[in-house]
Amino acid sequence: MNAETEYGKTYNFSEIKSREDFVQQHPLTFISHYKSYVDKMMEGKDDILTKDKPIIFAVTSGTSGTSSVLPMTQRQRINFFVQGVAVVYHSMLQAFPDSRKLQKSLKFFYTPRWRTCEAGVPVGPNSSSPTNTRQLLNVYSTPKAGFEILSEPEALYIHLLFGMKDKHIGMLEANFSSIILSSFKALDIHWKDIIEDIEKGRVNPNLKIDDDVRNELDKVLKPDSSRAQELREAFEGGPIGLAKRIWPNCHLMLAADSGSFELPANILRETYCKNLPIYSPLYAASEGLLGVNVWPLKHPSHYLLAPKSMFFEFIPVEHCKEDQPATLFLDQVQLGEEYELVISTAGGFWRYRFGDVVRVTGFYNQCPIIEFMYRQGQFLNVRGEKTSESSFYQALSKACESWSDIKLVDYCCCESILIDDQGSSWKSYAPTYYVFLELDGSGKLTAEQKNKIDEILAEQSYVYKSFRNKGSIRPMVVKIVRPGTFKELREFTIETTTASANQYKIPRTLKRKEAVNFVLDRVIKGD
Repeated sequence: MNAETEYGKTYNFSEIKSREDFVQQHPLTFISHYKSYVDKMMEGKDDILTKDKPIIFAVTSGTSGTSSVLPMTQRQRINFFVQGVAVVYHSMLQAFPDSRKLQKSLKFFYTPRWRTCEAGVPVGPNSSSPTNTRQLLNVYSTPKAGFEILSEPEALYIHLLFGMKDKHIGMLEANFSSIILSSFKALDIHWKDIIEDIEKGRVNPNLKIDDDVRNELDKVLKPDSSRAQELREAFEGGPIGLAKRIWPNCHLMLAADSGSFELPANILRETYCKNLPIYSPLYAASEGLLGVNVWPLKHPSHYLLAPKSMFFEFIPVEHCKEDQPATLFLDQVQLGEEYELVISTAGGFWRYRFGDVVRVTGFYNQCPIIEFMYRQGQFLNVRGEKTSESSFYQALSKACESWSDIKLVDYCCCESILIDDQGSSWKSYAPTYYVFLELDGSGKLTAEQKNKIDEILAEQSYVYKSFRNKGSIRPMVVKIVRPGTFKELREFTIETTTASANQYKIPRTLKRKEAVNFVLDRVIKGD
């Protein structure tokens, strides 16, 4: 159907009769390949990449690299619902029968700031937001007026206020587990004010929101001293298991918990959401639906690829450095192997290397089941060693096991080339990794505890160990940052990039010098 588009004519789509023809005739592509075509579409020109007109131009988060714009068609949105949301809902009902009860959900998501391109099409994030789920807003605890608040701190306060007011909340939801964790961190600060609002039946007068929104919210609040007392008693028990004390009938947390979200998910499991199952339902991106998790009770989360949503190809990781490596099809991948995913989408991106690396963990009939590993570019690579995000996190997690009373709150890394002060010693000219840790605990890490991360990484990675032994990479530099740094980094990133609050991903490997300097400014003095 796209043979007569400008792109289809350029690449002779009319001559393609099989998947083999497609691979032989069309090169592997990166995002830069599509910019001129997307620019034309945003100007209002038709039949460029696809016959279907875009319904939005999706802006990627930019937190793990450079932000990009991708066209999204109605066909993709329908596929996302039919192949993704509907399947997940069925799986959720089977695994968690209490989901059938008529309970509200507390969903932490925010209305993005949209713009309109020359073609009159909205431009903004493609992640779940109040804008693209208007038909479902009634199932959430936040009144519709609350979703009109565009500033995140105020909107979050309203989410928490109405969520805590409803004792019978059945589910906590967000795109990512990190959003739910940061929401509980905000609750640590504001819970007394929120309880006072519930007791008095009003929205906090110090909250900076429009009067018309405030009036609508005040209409649905009534003084509730009984609920206020229940909440005070819930908070007396501390953070461990807090969610179940606030909402005794809550049966599920719905949020992504794999990749860079594994750490915040694990913190939630150990603290606020202890004894509350976490279900990571979808493997998705701005490009659309990639996979569904039909095993809600299994951990770590695995996803069944969705071949009716996209056409998949796979590049063995050992060939990722090549510009045009040979690819494998769905029926050719091997169990236990890691691959860079290549996708062709209904939005007109063909044989597109969008950066995700996955591991095949099994097969459902003939369709691969995968585990997300890391994003290309989210690795440390000062000497060609390419230490992946997952490899570094495994080493860090193992080192954390020896920290008796100190818990890891969050972390990120960068390559020393982004650090200005390299010292005066000739040895310092060898590159290294800078690691920034935010800790929860009264103690401090000893030099030995910090060095343990480097030692374990060398044990796990032969390539890293060889460079360390030769002195080509010097010992990693571990810095402790002050509490709240990663919350502030999130706010800084949202303010200075195109990322929205709904799609922010924790950048485990910092690539922007501005972000590096931001974190460096928050290193605890003397550390």
